[in-house]
Amino acid sequence: MLLALLATVQAQAAGNERWVSDSLSTYVRSGPTDGYRIVGSLQSGQKVELLGTRGDYSQIRGESGDSVWIPSRDLQEMPGQAERLPQLEQQVAELGAQLKSIDDNWKTRVQGMQETLDSRKALIEELEASRKALDAQLTASQSELRTTQARLGEENQRLLMLYLVYGGSIAGAGLLVGLILPTLTRGRKRNDRWF
Repeated sequence: MLLALLATVQAQAAGNERWVSDSLSTYVRSGPTDGYRIVGSLQSGQKVELLGTRGDYSQIRGESGDSVWIPSRDLQEMPGQAERLPQLEQQVAELGAQLKSIDDNWKTRVQGMQETLDSRKALIEELEASRKALDAQLTASQSELRTTQARLGEENQRLLMLYLVYGGSIAGAGLLVGLILPTLTRGRKRNDRWF
């Protein structure tokens, strides 16, 4: 941006306009050598019009309209600091405003990102709490399932034992009946023979 300003200033100064150097207050002469008499002085940074050059001197027209001579080394092609200072101050103010705008935008974006991050952290914490609650419920359900399976196993064993006892009792009773009946029927047959 500063380079663009310098290019603009140099383009404006490309004509015949010149400024007395900021580094001095210089005398002007009536002719193009040191031998001519001093006819006045120019203030540092004063704007003048270049009319021509001869040797080491330049003929200029000052704000008063008089044509005088000044050493060429005391002229510069861009405005002096006094004239450029308000422009530079304005540029600094504009850049400061742009920087503040960028800073404000960045702060707004950071605040928005922080709020999003906070809401996501809250959601993560909520999901983590839900997961822990579900893990606790799962653990309790698994424990209850194991207890129920153990009870079921015990009940199955008890029923199996009961079936075995009933089956054994029925088998034993059948065996007894099978052994006793033939004995009873034999004795009756023998007794029947004697009659």
